[in-house]
Amino acid sequence: MVLKTRNVTKTYDMEVFTDDGSYFGNIEEVVVSSNRVSGWRVKATKNSYLTKVLGGAKGVIVPHNLVKAVGDVFIISRNAIPSQDEMETEDKELMK
Repeated sequence: MVLKTRNVTKTYDMEVFTDDGSYFGNIEEVVVSSNRVSGWRVKATKNSYLTKVLGGAKGVIVPHNLVKAVGDVFIISRNAIPSQDEMETEDKELMK
């Protein structure tokens, strides 16, 4: 088996899609812990699902274990998508 590697800097600004084909956003930054990739910061961009759900927030961090594939684009699990209900619950908790 051949292990393919990719330079992390080449992932910046890559488009991110969910496994069902929804445009999610663009890679902004990699999150590294203990010399391993632990997550990816995805910025909300115009016409992305994140912009619709997050409103004024700039993006989210997607755990690396929810990344399904990296090639010309990132494919992430649908489980990484915050639902509208989750966002409203978090907003209410922050206001307490």
